[in-house]
Amino acid sequence: MAPLGAARALITGGIADLGKLELIQTQTISTDQSSVNFTSIKEDVYSTHLLTIARMKPDADNKAAIIQISNNGGTSYHNTSGYYWSFDYMKANGTFQHKGASNDSHFSLVHNIGNNGSECWGGAFVYFYNLGNSSKYTTVNYQGAGVTQDPDMISTFGSGKFLTAETNDALRVLFTSADVASGVFSLYGLGE
Repeated sequence: MAPLGAARALITGGIADLGKLELIQTQTISTDQSSVNFTSIKEDVYSTHLLTIARMKPDADNKAAIIQISNNGGTSYHNTSGYYWSFDYMKANGTFQHKGASNDSHFSLVHNIGNNGSECWGGAFVYFYNLGNSSKYTTVNYQGAGVTQDPDMISTFGSGKFLTAETNDALRVLFTSADVASGVFSLYGLGE
C-alpha cells in the first residue's frame, strides 16, 4: 500500500501532470517582422503542442495567415509541398465557404485578414500532434476568429496533415506576402 503522501502526489500532479499545459515560449510582436519562429519546441518531450495567437495583424491588407514546419531546428522550413489542409470559413454576414489545398507549401489558417483599426486575426489556437515522432505525420487542428479587410467578422475551423513522417523540431507563423506587424504568440506542450 502506498503512503498517503505518495497517493496525494499522484492525485495532485506531483508525479505526473497529465493534461497540464507547460508554457514553452511567448513572443509579443510590436514591429514588423517576416515571421514568428519557434525553434525550441521540446518535440522530444511533448507529442501534443498548442499554439495560441492573439491580435495577429499583417502590415498590408487582405492577407492569409499560414504555418510552416522544419526538421532542422528552423534553419530552413518546408515551403514547397507536402501540406494538406482544409478549413470552413464563416462570416458574420451569413456567407460560408470551404477552403482547402493538396500538396501545398504551408498550412493555411485564415484568408483575407485586414490591417486597419480592429482588423486582425486573434482568439485562435492551433493544436499540433506528433511533431517529434519520426514515424508519424505531423497533424494540425485549429480554429479562430478575426476581422477581414471588408471589414467583416469571421471564424474558421480546420485541420491539416504534413505527409512526410519525420521529426519536426521548429515551426513558424507568417502571412503570405506581408510582414507580421503585431500579435502575441504562445506555444505550450501538453503533459501526457
